[in-house]
Amino acid sequence: MEYVTHRRIDMRRDPSVSERWLHEQLLTYPTLLGLGEVDVKDSERRQVAGGRLDLLLHDPETNTRYEVELQLGPTDESHIIRTIEYWDHERRRFPQYEHVAVIVAEDITARFFNVISLLNWQIPIIAIQVQLLEVGEVRTLVFTRVLDHITLATEDEDEAAEPTDRSYWVAKGSAATVALAEQLANVARQADPDVTLEQLPGPSHRRGLRGAPGRDPPARHRRRAQLPRPSRRRLTVAVKPRKGGS
Repeated sequence: MEYVTHRRIDMRRDPSVSERWLHEQLLTYPTLLGLGEVDVKDSERRQVAGGRLDLLLHDPETNTRYEVELQLGPTDESHIIRTIEYWDHERRRFPQYEHVAVIVAEDITARFFNVISLLNWQIPIIAIQVQLLEVGEVRTLVFTRVLDHITLATEDEDEAAEPTDRSYWVAKGSAATVALAEQLANVARQADPDVTLEQLPGPSHRRGLRGAPGRDPPARHRRRAQLPRPSRRRLTVAVKPRKGGS
């Protein structure tokens, strides 16, 4: 195997490279940032308060928009503040999407890394370091995510680790209540063959009837089929309303 060394190019000092050139590369290949299968929603997006957002990317699978600000050389206060301002403006204009601020720079120093890390507890921020490497006679861009946005865990996620199969519910309640719940599910399937009996999210340990997408019964029926059992916990047959998307 032949090994070829590389050389890092200082993009600020290389006359053949500019922030415009980097911007154009990402317009053509937005997935280089490692944010998933994102599309370019807008470029040089004018902001009402002044300035232009370098890139607005959209992930249709997660309904997330990324406000991306580029800077050659090391990041600084102005770069961070500008990114957060644009992120805040976009999320206020389009609250139906998840929004994540993305800082891209050649160098993210320890000082500003700590600042961004502290902000990350309140603002979803991703910090990406970009390098231009020369390997032989070719050059390549390398993007490294040095800080990811924090996704806080929920109680529902903690509870999800507990097994909730049929034997679990028989042990927690009784075979009679589980059988009754299954009978009710069979009755519901006469109206909707896609109905399933499953655990509803949350710390209340309930099971619910879930229908096909868009066919779940309305919320007003949710509490009418609660079944008491000889335990402090309840095995509840509940109809969970489907969350509406926008």
